[in-house]
Amino acid sequence: MSKKPSSGRRGSKSSLSGGQRLLHTAVKTAGKRSVSSARWLERQLNDPYVAASKREGYRSRAAYKLKEIDDRYRFLKPGQRVVDLGAAPGGWSQIAADRVKSVDGKGQVVAIDYLGIEPIAGVEILKLDFTEDGAEDELKARLRDRGADVVLSDMAAPTTGHTKTDHLRIMGLAEAAAHFAADVLAPGGVFLCKVFQGGTERDLLDLLKRSFATVRHVKPPASRADSAELYVLATGFRGDSAVNES
Repeated sequence: MSKKPSSGRRGSKSSLSGGQRLLHTAVKTAGKRSVSSARWLERQLNDPYVAASKREGYRSRAAYKLKEIDDRYRFLKPGQRVVDLGAAPGGWSQIAADRVKSVDGKGQVVAIDYLGIEPIAGVEILKLDFTEDGAEDELKARLRDRGADVVLSDMAAPTTGHTKTDHLRIMGLAEAAAHFAADVLAPGGVFLCKVFQGGTERDLLDLLKRSFATVRHVKPPASRADSAELYVLATGFRGDSAVNES
């Protein structure tokens, strides 16, 4: 039986606090393990968010990114309809389901990913590539009144190793998510999306500023300091179609 995740209520004591000293675990290269894979494994073994996610029953350390952002800006509320794009393995959906009370039948969370996701209480899971024809229509059909109050996107394209190419691909996904959000969000809605520093995110910000009251960059503590990863948070959707008209 899997461990039930903690509620993640706002204002609760952080699971990463408590004064416990974390012992550093070193990983040596051995057999077929490369230096880079050894470094990755060492980072995972010594990451307090990885340890906390296992202890508290979350699918991934990424759950804490959404938790920390919502703790600060408080946009997830009971009864809301939430779409989680690129949801696998499900950490963001777990947080969203808890905070909109979809398990109790108040809110709704619909998650989509081309990768399989193990069932999550209070979450409707759609195994489908968001970029495929018909995916957006399928998502809308699952939503109550074919609309949403919050659209989340933690989507990331498979990396090629070429920085410019990878950046353009992630920004392409972000812009596709923004167009979808503009199509389904109710007035006052919220859009949260992963982007990477690199220049072209300015185009996305310009698009969003035409349809949202407030647009800001956010980097939660759970996002590694050495990562170019950022999140753009757009709140106060005006209910117009400026993004889709661009």
